Amino acid sequence: MRILLIADIHANLEALQTVLGVPHDRAICLGDIVDYGPDPDKCIDLLQKKNIPTIRGNHDNAVAFKVDCQCGYKYKHLSIATREYTWEVLDKSQMEYLKKLPLLIREEIDGKKLYLTHASPRSMFEYIRPETSDEEIMEMIKEAAKPLDADFLAIGHSHIPMNRKIGDLTILNPGSVGQPRDRDTRAGCAVFDTETGETKFLRLEYDIDAVCTKIEERMHHAEELTGILRRGY
Repeated sequence: MRILLIADIHANLEALQTVLGVPHDRAICLGDIVDYGPDPDKCIDLLQKKNIPTIRGNHDNAVAFKVDCQCGYKYKHLSIATREYTWEVLDKSQMEYLKKLPLLIREEIDGKKLYLTHASPRSMFEYIRPETSDEEIMEMIKEAAKPLDADFLAIGHSHIPMNRKIGDLTILNPGSVGQPRDRDTRAGCAVFDTETGETKFLRLEYDIDAVCTKIEERMHHAEELTGILRRGY
């Protein structure tokens, strides 16, 4: 089975539509549907329409429960600045949808055990980056609220693609659909093959101009928000 892994959409509908065009048997979203972008409502609707299992990310949590997103300092002011816009756009049912999203999903397919969450197994706010040490990651796993017991850990949150092995555990991050932060402006996703255990990472061109136009027409801090999309960080 080909599982399309997507994460960190951040209200970028054009990027989401593009990655969902990748051939796959199932899709799973690793969280952060909202904040930063112009179409949080349409992104939620599309995920619901396609019945895509979705994890609650820290930005989804912040919007749903009106709490701190606890994201990185560099972008936090933009998250806060776009939150009022997001609340104006979302209706009551969409807010309820965000509140009810799970913090983790477990799957066992073709003998492969998957543990899927937004950030680290210990916290939805904690980053696992390519430079995070093995020791730090193992501490996060040991202190997780629920035992990992998996062959594959799939996460988002950092917006940076990663395929890393620590002992018998493979850690996968598909990168960001709508807010790449690795200096590549293309939408990121990954396809995990449950039969072989192999993962293919993809970068796809999408209509950035259309997204930037909507940001400029609808949102404050437009220059900063569009700059991130056009730079890829």
